[in-house]
Amino acid sequence: MNPTDRNADKAVPVPMDGTRSELSGTASDVVQARDVSGGVHFHRSGPARRDVPRQLLGDVRGFVNRSAELGRLDRVLFPLGPDAAHLTVIVGTAGVGKTALALRWAHRTQDQFPDGQLYVNLRGYDPGTPITAEQALDRFIRALDVPPGRIPADLEAKATLYRSLLANLRVLVVLDNAESVGQVRPLIPGSDGCRVIVTSRNRLAGLMARDGAQRVIVEVLPESESVELITAITADYRAQDDPADIAELARLCACLPLALRIAAERAATRPWMPLGQLIQDLRDESGLWDALTAEDGEEADGVRAVFAWSYRALPVDAARMFRLLGLHPGPEFSVQAAAELADVTVLDARRLLDSICGVHLIEQTAPDRYEFHDLLRAYATNAAHHQDSLEEQYAALSRVLAWYLHVAHAAGTAMRTPARLLPPTALPAPSTVPGFPAYLDGARWYEAEWANLLAAVQAAEKSGLDRVSWQLALMLRPYFTRDATIADRLQVIETALGAARRDGDSVAEAEALFALGSAYSAQHRLADAVRVHREVLRLRREIDDREGELLSVNMLGVLFLMQRRFTEAIEQLESARVLSRERDDTEREATALFNLAEAYTGSRRYPEAIETATRSLLLSRELGDERRELVALVMLARAQADSAEDGREEALVSAGTALDLARARNEDRNEGWVLLEYARIQRLNGLFNDALVSCQRATTLHRALEDRAREAAALDGTGEAYQGLERAADAVPFHRRAVTIFRQLDDRWPLAVALGNLGAALAATDAAEARACRQEAYELFEGYADPQARENAARIGRLLG
Repeated sequence: MNPTDRNADKAVPVPMDGTRSELSGTASDVVQARDVSGGVHFHRSGPARRDVPRQLLGDVRGFVNRSAELGRLDRVLFPLGPDAAHLTVIVGTAGVGKTALALRWAHRTQDQFPDGQLYVNLRGYDPGTPITAEQALDRFIRALDVPPGRIPADLEAKATLYRSLLANLRVLVVLDNAESVGQVRPLIPGSDGCRVIVTSRNRLAGLMARDGAQRVIVEVLPESESVELITAITADYRAQDDPADIAELARLCACLPLALRIAAERAATRPWMPLGQLIQDLRDESGLWDALTAEDGEEADGVRAVFAWSYRALPVDAARMFRLLGLHPGPEFSVQAAAELADVTVLDARRLLDSICGVHLIEQTAPDRYEFHDLLRAYATNAAHHQDSLEEQYAALSRVLAWYLHVAHAAGTAMRTPARLLPPTALPAPSTVPGFPAYLDGARWYEAEWANLLAAVQAAEKSGLDRVSWQLALMLRPYFTRDATIADRLQVIETALGAARRDGDSVAEAEALFALGSAYSAQHRLADAVRVHREVLRLRREIDDREGELLSVNMLGVLFLMQRRFTEAIEQLESARVLSRERDDTEREATALFNLAEAYTGSRRYPEAIETATRSLLLSRELGDERRELVALVMLARAQADSAEDGREEALVSAGTALDLARARNEDRNEGWVLLEYARIQRLNGLFNDALVSCQRATTLHRALEDRAREAAALDGTGEAYQGLERAADAVPFHRRAVTIFRQLDDRWPLAVALGNLGAALAATDAAEARACRQEAYELFEGYADPQARENAARIGRLLG
């Protein structure tokens, strides 16, 4: 809900048992609170980000030479300016050290890029699905401090926003393992100060022809440097080895850095075994893997031999774990997921993963988290296909999908979002499902596993497990409004909808459509959202899903509130109240009542608004549900404040109680929202200095939360407080900033209100601009039919003459 303005009700529905648009972002104002008599001062500091992105992976240990390639990168990419190349492609065969070279150069030159470094592994050669340019843009834009709600849905708009964010910045972008030009081109900034390094096994000739890229070719290491690399890794663990033996080991590894490192690490972990014996083992090793047949040659033979050599050295149970990890939906995984794949305890899984890490077939990236190199993941997948039966592979995949399904259900339940979570019946529950004590615990699990959850949904669909696919997809909804991009949401919903229809499950189809309607409302596509939710309501009535019908009726009421169609909202929400009573569903009755109170207030039916808000408050307190209690208090305060002047002191008490509750629960988002209404009521009571303090706190909170719409509302409220203190000149910059933000968000009602306020603040000093603001506000208000809109239009019309 946005707050109600002094002149006009700005409210939109609360996000409980219904969803609303969550448009937010980082404004460019720094907020400072001074003494109240001096006011609240907002100092512009330019485009500010909370954190400079530093996404580079760690520098490579034991990096040797490559001085010619590093020198070429220096010559190609420096000096910074329009005459240097902005884009370089590092090309070479698999395992030759392209990523290591890119990272070494990036770490050496990071001082040249004070605005940060962006990194993404595009996984162009991974056995799984590559990262698309659109997905990479989502990640980069978020790293540049833009919240998901502000990221456009289509690729071109994302690329435009990305280039705008990087304009006039000096940022290094590293695009690792690109397979095609299409993955790269949308990720190229337009700024002269930015540089892009791409690594690829392909030559990507289109980037040279069209984008002016320079190419740096990476060959296998010379034998002398290969010997140097092996020696650097083994020197602290082995006595002096015969240089001839080290050279032979290098040749057997085809002088490829990836193979050299694995072989050297194995030699280092066997300090008493003669190097000649290790060489003989490697020489005798037959190839197990044919995934590189398209790259037949000495290099491919070397990689195959070293991988097979290390794999064969694993104990039987560790080798099995390694193979099954190749069936995991994503390249990165937790120890718990690995335990489910292999059907072992977490303790045993940790031991086995340590064994596999010891021979460098996987890498540990964080406590209890591991990752594959794409070549090794392909090797593991191929080994599983050749050595494990289809039944064993299916069982392993089913176990890990069951893990994600049931843990997602537990995490989503802990988050207590409005999404109705259907029982996870598609697969039996694992023996142990972790508990999540609170909202943040569940949210953090979703955040850590998000990429794997998306991959698991796709893996289930590819395997023909439609019921698993739609159940898991719908289990992701609790995270949708927290940090998921619209693109991810729509992809998951599309998968769920198709799988549900193939499975013939109408309940699931309705749930997927409901999620689609919610995604549309988050995009401000309110007409589309209403259309979809009407279809959901029809479907739920057809299958006699009474609980679902209640949710749909309430959601339609919420959408009509967002459109300020209060008469239609009242019709839906009164139906929701009846349905909730029929079901003896006290929680949803309380929700319907506070939404209904908002609709009554918007229709100027204040006694009914106060009555329903009070009833919602009583039910919420009986339930011990503080979240609903807080919303009911705000709806009550709003109705009291707008009903008559003698209700404004009561409104202060109600809003103050809600504020105390939000602070007691340590909920910054709710505190910020309540403060907007509290400041409005303070202004109505003539407490303009107090309102300045409330607006300052609200601005600080919403800016930290990256909620641009509410930040703009707080800025506009600050301007109104200054006008109440007869300081119109101080009010102007606040109203002007609010207008800018609301215009960017295409949020028409609060834009109209802010324009009206700006016109009032400018009236004494700039009549022409004041008239232009009022004219635009008048035209916007004319697009609404509710009483407040008509009153605002009439008032501004009189001022315009």
